[in-house]
Amino acid sequence: MRRLTLTLMAGLGLAATHAQAAPFKCPSIGGDFVFGQEANINTLDQMTSATISTRNIAMNIYESLMTRDDNNNPILELADSMTEAPDHLTFTFKLRQGVKFHNGKALTSADVVASFDRYAKVGNQRSTLDNVKGWDAPDPMTFVMHMKVAQPTFIEALSSFSVPIVIIPAENRDVPAQQLTNPIGTGPFQLVESVPGSFVKLKRYDGYQPNTHFEVRTGFGGYKQACLDTVTFRIVTEPGARVAGLKTGELQGVEDLPTKSLPDLKKDPKVTILPLNNWWIQIANPNTSAPPTDNLLVRKAIQAALDMDEIMDAASDGNYKLNVGFQYPNQPTYTDAGKETYNLHNADLAKKYLTEAGYKGEPVILLTNKDYPPMYNSALVMQQQLQAVGINAQMKVVDWPTSVQLMQNTTEGWNFHFTGWGTQPALGSLATMQFLVQPNATYKPKGGVDDPEVLAAWKGMNDLPAAADRQAAFAKMQKLVLEKVYAIPFGSFTKVQGVRSNVGGFVPFRIPRMANVWLTH
Repeated sequence: MRRLTLTLMAGLGLAATHAQAAPFKCPSIGGDFVFGQEANINTLDQMTSATISTRNIAMNIYESLMTRDDNNNPILELADSMTEAPDHLTFTFKLRQGVKFHNGKALTSADVVASFDRYAKVGNQRSTLDNVKGWDAPDPMTFVMHMKVAQPTFIEALSSFSVPIVIIPAENRDVPAQQLTNPIGTGPFQLVESVPGSFVKLKRYDGYQPNTHFEVRTGFGGYKQACLDTVTFRIVTEPGARVAGLKTGELQGVEDLPTKSLPDLKKDPKVTILPLNNWWIQIANPNTSAPPTDNLLVRKAIQAALDMDEIMDAASDGNYKLNVGFQYPNQPTYTDAGKETYNLHNADLAKKYLTEAGYKGEPVILLTNKDYPPMYNSALVMQQQLQAVGINAQMKVVDWPTSVQLMQNTTEGWNFHFTGWGTQPALGSLATMQFLVQPNATYKPKGGVDDPEVLAAWKGMNDLPAAADRQAAFAKMQKLVLEKVYAIPFGSFTKVQGVRSNVGGFVPFRIPRMANVWLTH
């Protein structure tokens, strides 16, 4: 049935696109689209980074076997077809003909094998492949995956663009994690130059082969064309500078506009405001390997002390909604399991937990950054709330890439890392909860060993045959994570993007899609 469902998805996509008169054609060609991005990147090695700043740029360079459409359904991208065996233990992918990498080399199944080999070693979310026994390439255009056990959610996981298994040339198989400094993909744009802290410039790849199974762009797939000569992602961390750049035309588009600037911008006929509801879940992740947050009672004291309205108001300039969990309330997988732990704002309870924990004033280090003001402001207010109940909360402020590196690679010198989960909740509960299991469990379990109860719930989310049982496993996992304070979600807020009126085809999405975008002259 899942095979038929996927076939129907592809069929619906084809039917919808063939209803168009012809494939998308650029209304105009040329120009440099300058996009104001709010944070620096830590790498362009897409396999190894879950950060928004990396994904924004790298996903215009790379492509995968599968991705998602506008409605978050799995669709084929570099794969021409996919066949699932009746026993659900074999997936056979035929590759699209004529696809070339940015170095001019033709894509073959050997490159797909090498890409999966590398992801299995260094991929940020390589747990996607836990149930996969192996893969092979019986001919240059065929890639076959063999499962250890049937996994009803495998195609959902494989098509996620949270940290996708992007396809790279086979010769890059053994490049260490985050060392892929010259990214070569099959996407519509290729890298020209990257200057950390300043800009990343891409240019149109003239050898790009659009996916002719579609006639329009959809999600991060479909029929894509590079209408622009170049795209410059300029790192503009100061919100006021992004607003000014958009108003003057120095920037043709921006990733984030502060709420307080919107009334004035709405009066500007040369600016188009593009709100994205439920942009991300503002969150703080504990380090359970380091004292004093290795003590559950200390974590529960911290959780009990927090006033989420105050934190979210500071994070979003008032443009937010309280949200207990790891999905948005408008999603079918949403659950409020664990709500009894949320937004307690109970100083007496916090002090009780601290006494039971034997807390003696040890520092609680809040690791944050100023590149993303919502993260910095969340940490600042949380610090004040913790200090009010007697916790020695201290701020550690670095740039965004450094904060990510410290969180990923160390268990010393910090107790909470501040971030936002955006793309993952939008992709569904599976993509979100993958953050909480190895190899990169965000709560930094001691010895790198997952909490067995959390791991069992995660396994149920992936492997249980019935959708209702998988949803129950998600609710159980969310409840466990909140009760054990392996994450502290504050709430969700709306992000507002903007473009100049001479920009065509830019539709707000989880990631700024530069294909099928043009400038009018």
